Amino acid sequence: MPTPKASSSRKPLLYGTGVVLAAALLGLVSYRATAPADRSGPSSSASVADVTADPDAGVFPELARLARRDPADRLAQGPVDAPVVLIEYADFTCGYCGKFARDTEPALVKKYVDNGTLRIEWRNFPIFGAESEAVARAAWAAGQQGRFWQFHAAAYTEGAKEKGFGKDRLKALAKEAGVRDLGRFVRDADGAAASAAVSKDQEEGYGIGASSTPSFLINGRPLAGAQPVEVFEQVIQAAADKAANTKDAKGDSGSKGSGDSGGADR
Repeated sequence: MPTPKASSSRKPLLYGTGVVLAAALLGLVSYRATAPADRSGPSSSASVADVTADPDAGVFPELARLARRDPADRLAQGPVDAPVVLIEYADFTCGYCGKFARDTEPALVKKYVDNGTLRIEWRNFPIFGAESEAVARAAWAAGQQGRFWQFHAAAYTEGAKEKGFGKDRLKALAKEAGVRDLGRFVRDADGAAASAAVSKDQEEGYGIGASSTPSFLINGRPLAGAQPVEVFEQVIQAAADKAANTKDAKGDSGSKGSGDSGGADR
């Protein structure tokens, strides 16, 4: 993968000592996901096993709390109360991010978002220079008119990044995405609010130690790279099962308490 640009705004780890371990895990899995030897064969199988063997392994409560669950979030899809939240830190100029967007994300949406199991929250994480930041702001601007995911699909179409993301190209992508008010789109993309929103996401990514794209958190569990869909399915299912078991345990506890109280009243 290309080397990210140096950033004067990059911050140290911000979310507690446990995040140091999470950052190390992100770096390790990112290396495995992007190294040529990891594309097939035994190394790939080992990587899958490493991130899915134990539903509690590698889960950090500090990172789970980064899920915003904001009903007004224009850069998210899925119910705010979904048991599993996948946070994606990505760059529109990143080829691996495009691979995930085209080959993996649609399957996850169909299997988990549509039935209410999964919420996907996007974080703009532009790390490859001025065009990365420009398209991130443009995506945010499209979102202000309810067309973020349509813009996301257009920007990640096969071969789209090779055409560049200059101002005219961004406007064309917005039109393709169905953004109605292109004048507002241009103003929003160039405005202070877009810059602030992108910077907030970017600092969050740097704050957890992400150094490559795409990087993910699934209920506080770090995962990096355009992993096979099976990896995401196993991690999401494990998180969903854990959430269901936790809910059942709380329900059983509440039922027992209610029954005891009721018996005393009688």
